Amino acid sequence: MSSNKMIGVLVLLAMLFVGSFSVFTVYEWERAVLFRLGEIVRADFEPGLHFKIPFINNVRKFDARVLTLDVQPERFLTAEKKNVIVDSFVKWRIGDLSRFYTAVLGDELQARLRLEQIVKDGMRGEFSKRTLNEVVSGERGQIMGVLAGNVSVQAKELGITIVDVRIKRVELPQDVNAAVYRRMEAERTRVAKDFRSRGFEASERIRADADRQREVILAEAHRDAERVRGEGDAKATDIYAEAYNKNPEFYAFYRSLNAYEDAFGGGDLLVLEPDSEFFRYFKTDQPQK
Repeated sequence: MSSNKMIGVLVLLAMLFVGSFSVFTVYEWERAVLFRLGEIVRADFEPGLHFKIPFINNVRKFDARVLTLDVQPERFLTAEKKNVIVDSFVKWRIGDLSRFYTAVLGDELQARLRLEQIVKDGMRGEFSKRTLNEVVSGERGQIMGVLAGNVSVQAKELGITIVDVRIKRVELPQDVNAAVYRRMEAERTRVAKDFRSRGFEASERIRADADRQREVILAEAHRDAERVRGEGDAKATDIYAEAYNKNPEFYAFYRSLNAYEDAFGGGDLLVLEPDSEFFRYFKTDQPQK
């Protein structure tokens, strides 16, 4: 009885051992390939618990999440035969698991190397068609779009799906940076001088126009002042004439008094005959007829 129990325990342990090799779990972030004696049988497992035949089937799992390939900075030639250093990265994931395993034997490192070479070849072709200015600022978005399309086509042969291709930075080699900066500085200096000359020309034009307007305003003001003064003198003359016509003798007497004040108030020497018309109001207090 004791030996039968022992045999039963051994059988149970053997069944558990074999059963452990008959079950496998696929998680949400994984993809699994089922082999039968080295041949791919199935590669479309849903997440969850699955079964296999022990010792005949084996399972290999792969990461199904979006992965990042940080491409090593590479030097490329532009259409002007100028070197630029490009730093980029690729977002990718396993698309066709059977093809992925067949192409790179499921080796992620090998897949990264192949994909990196595809990206660099694509960049080399795109950068060779464009000038330095287009590469640095003008058409970077267009380059990334074309690269993503071309790389996706070639990556499908590896069972890889390309999510995105991005250029992080485009730099000039250190040996040409100084020359480029000098050219940029010279260009900025030329533009600054051009703006200054335009500003000086505009300021001279504005100043000349202001001087012209000033002269016009002064001339018009002088003209208006002379006209007003003339009108005032004419009106004063009319008033004097009207007053004179009312009493000519009084007006003559008043003017003589003003003349006496001007003549004798300054202390100047006057040589006049006593019976001159100038002294007629000193001789009589009666008005002349």
